[in-house]
Amino acid sequence: MGIGQTVVAFCIVALAAIHAAPGGAAEWKLVWQDEFDKDGKPDPANWDYEHGFVRNNELQWYQPENAVCKDGMLIIEARRESKPNPSFDPKSSHWGAKRKTIEYTSACLISKGKHEFTYGKFEARMRIDIRKGSWPAFWTLGTSIDKVGWPECGEIDIMEFYTGTVLANVCHGLNGKQKWLTTKKPVAELGGDAWAKEFHVWTMEWDEKKVDLLLDGKLAAHFDCAGDDEPGKDNAFHKPHYILLNQAIGSTGGDPSKTDFPVRLEVDWVRVYQRADKP
Repeated sequence: MGIGQTVVAFCIVALAAIHAAPGGAAEWKLVWQDEFDKDGKPDPANWDYEHGFVRNNELQWYQPENAVCKDGMLIIEARRESKPNPSFDPKSSHWGAKRKTIEYTSACLISKGKHEFTYGKFEARMRIDIRKGSWPAFWTLGTSIDKVGWPECGEIDIMEFYTGTVLANVCHGLNGKQKWLTTKKPVAELGGDAWAKEFHVWTMEWDEKKVDLLLDGKLAAHFDCAGDDEPGKDNAFHKPHYILLNQAIGSTGGDPSKTDFPVRLEVDWVRVYQRADKP
């Protein structure tokens, strides 16, 4: 991003940070952002990484090498590359450890332990790859995951895409079972390939009462936080969450064998706001 672009971006951020509420009070204040303006590795003050085969029987091996900042953009790149699986164990029952080789690599950035938030407005401007096998996501998990596990920790999928569909989801545990609020929008209804070639803004507005998920300013999903109330346990949506950005391959994303690689999730910026009247 050049100097002129930087000035414009700063003005945009400054204006976006304050929205007039009834009575003239400031509604939102910008509390954290990553504009990815410095070429090289993502800022280690903001992001850590997941490693290896992590979830959902996905095909990619997560490694930091597949994430880079270039020309004012974070690029998470999934690649088709074959190499030995260092976690291979033929006697293991784990789906990842049973794979002798790695056939795809990618990256998952997480803000866990660095930037964690309870409530706020979370936004990212991104361009997603909608080809077969692609499964990108911009989402949050409750920081209590290490204590209570998933889904009791709570999960919010601000953006998720697979098999031709953009999704906005909320998942939590209730009475020992997974509970999902899932909304789906076919890319064909949004504008198809032409829509996918453009950048779009995904937003979460989260407070004590609700989670609203928006795509380009239009409401995609609404969740009532009281839906996670259960005697004897904490409400997952009244506790801190951390951010994840990833480009998964395969599993629910579909068969990538006929897809030309690399597959990329491109992120222009990520910003978090909180109510101006909150500490």
